[in-house]
Amino acid sequence: MKQLSLYADYDRREVHDIFAPGTPFTERAGTWGNHGVIRVPGRPGDWVFFVTYGQTAGTHTFDEGVSSDGVLTWQSQPSQELDEKRIKEWIKHDELKHSIYLFLRTKEGAGVPYTYLGMLKYLSHDKDRQKPVHFQWQILDWQMDKSTRERIGLELKQSPEFSFATSPGEGLTEVDPPANREGTGEATRTFRARKADFSAADARNKALGFGGERSVMVFERSRLLNTEAAHKVDEIRHVAEIEGDGAGYDILSFDPDGTELYIEVKTTRGNAQSDFFLSANELAFFQAHQAQFAIYRVCEFDPATGSGKVFILRGEDISNLSLEPLSYRARR
Repeated sequence: MKQLSLYADYDRREVHDIFAPGTPFTERAGTWGNHGVIRVPGRPGDWVFFVTYGQTAGTHTFDEGVSSDGVLTWQSQPSQELDEKRIKEWIKHDELKHSIYLFLRTKEGAGVPYTYLGMLKYLSHDKDRQKPVHFQWQILDWQMDKSTRERIGLELKQSPEFSFATSPGEGLTEVDPPANREGTGEATRTFRARKADFSAADARNKALGFGGERSVMVFERSRLLNTEAAHKVDEIRHVAEIEGDGAGYDILSFDPDGTELYIEVKTTRGNAQSDFFLSANELAFFQAHQAQFAIYRVCEFDPATGSGKVFILRGEDISNLSLEPLSYRARR
């Protein structure tokens, strides 16, 4: 049996044999031989998406594409509405609990294979349009190179550019934390300008994280100079640089009254709504030092200039975060 491998090519029978072995398969008919979206048997919440560019249904032509940042623009069937069960399930899709596997080809025809592009994360949907419903998905672990794109004939759409709150070199600008709007969708204008979600890749990017921490160091020195604790500026320490990642926070700074402030920095190239990740160590440190702990969420960060936006979470704002466990330690 052929194994699932990123950017490998598959026909429908091979995909069927991976996800539904032992069940019937009929070429160009039935669920696996013909449908565009298929629920994986025995795994509620898991789906296979077959996408073919240029497909039509009646008089409707599907408008689908992939951006240079790995954002898939995708439409449901033309008859589907926002209140349908499947649509609601996709809007609530949690990539930490369930998987959507994307198989894509850029032209239709007998013998033209699908290429596996990876799993999907829900980004948003257009709340103003239905029949069909318009979705945007982040292709997780997006890393397609030029030779693969040319092989499968995939032309990437230009990703929207960020409008930084600062000019290059001006550092971080503080903004308010974003409102919680998970699953509510977006108006057509903002939906079309939706930016990629870099959260998973950014969490592994140590150079990006270090750049965000250095910019927060500059931000903190400037902030403290305008308070009664200005004499503490030289005592601000980049703990993560000196000690590594084991302290439970990244920067030791001070509140205006001189009280020590433990800052955990979370940096992303994405927007303010992007997810971020807390380690068990960081969460335990927060729980032991709640009054003195802060998360500085650096977003729309340009590592070349150290510019971007930052919002600050403290106390109840951190306690009220929705936390999803990613793994468990097991023992007997």
